[in-house]
Amino acid sequence: MSEVIAKRGASPVAKRALFLLFRIGSERYALRATEVAEVLPRLPLKPIARAPHWVAGVFAYRGAVVPVIDLSALTFDQPAEARTSTRLVLVHYRADESQAAQWLGLILEQATDTLRCHPEDFQPYGLDNRQAPYLGPVREDAQGLVQWVRVNDLLDESVRALLFPDPPLDPAQLEAQP
Repeated sequence: MSEVIAKRGASPVAKRALFLLFRIGSERYALRATEVAEVLPRLPLKPIARAPHWVAGVFAYRGAVVPVIDLSALTFDQPAEARTSTRLVLVHYRADESQAAQWLGLILEQATDTLRCHPEDFQPYGLDNRQAPYLGPVREDAQGLVQWVRVNDLLDESVRALLFPDPPLDPAQLEAQP
């Protein structure tokens, strides 16, 4: 019995995580699956006037208006190709941990595969790309490098204010209102 307790007290074994893989051009990227709410086919979007070119528009989903960004256009100034594997991926976006998560749509090319690995397999790649803070560490495998995209770092303050003008109310706050 003490041997079981000793094993429990040992440092925990890191769990493998699931990632959704996609491509921007020929490069591979990954989103942590816990950040993904749903994977949808590409849908028609209503454009947003005077928004940055990589803000693809909005669409109505389950009673909410959801903003959508084209990750290819954001990253390399080229819109995502309209392929059968191009998806609209709903993610849980949170500007900071004190706010409730909101839906944000991402247009992603070839978003059809997953990867299960240890998050620690992703390592810093030695560049400080302040223009793309959402591009995180990389992982090498037989197919080359795959880069982790951090959802909560996708939007700067000005675009966040355009797409999410008011912080969402917590459900407890809604109940307390007359």
